Amino acid sequence: MAEDSKPVYLRLREIIAASILDGEFADGELLPSVRAFAAAQGANPLTVAKAYQSFQDDGLVVVKRGVGMFVADGATRRLREAERERFLEAVWPPVAAQMRRLGLRIADLDMAKA
Repeated sequence: MAEDSKPVYLRLREIIAASILDGEFADGELLPSVRAFAAAQGANPLTVAKAYQSFQDDGLVVVKRGVGMFVADGATRRLREAERERFLEAVWPPVAAQMRRLGLRIADLDMAKA
């Protein structure tokens, strides 16, 4: 699916997930408020709330009333496992097929440029 054809809340969810996986927000840490994240992303606060709600529904975010949303304990590990599975099932097969067509091997890839 083309990036621009994805619903905005899913694109925002990917940004939040990447931030958690990149260590910007560790387990137990406070996430930006809905309004702050919406302003930073140029998004509608209701759309950000929908993205955050999907994390809450998945048990990756916990809400402390009057305080904010926090990354749940174990969320980083669970997100990493889910992203690895998605990569291996959806992303890697067409990349591997293209590498075969081009005669590329893993050793040919310059990981320093990645």
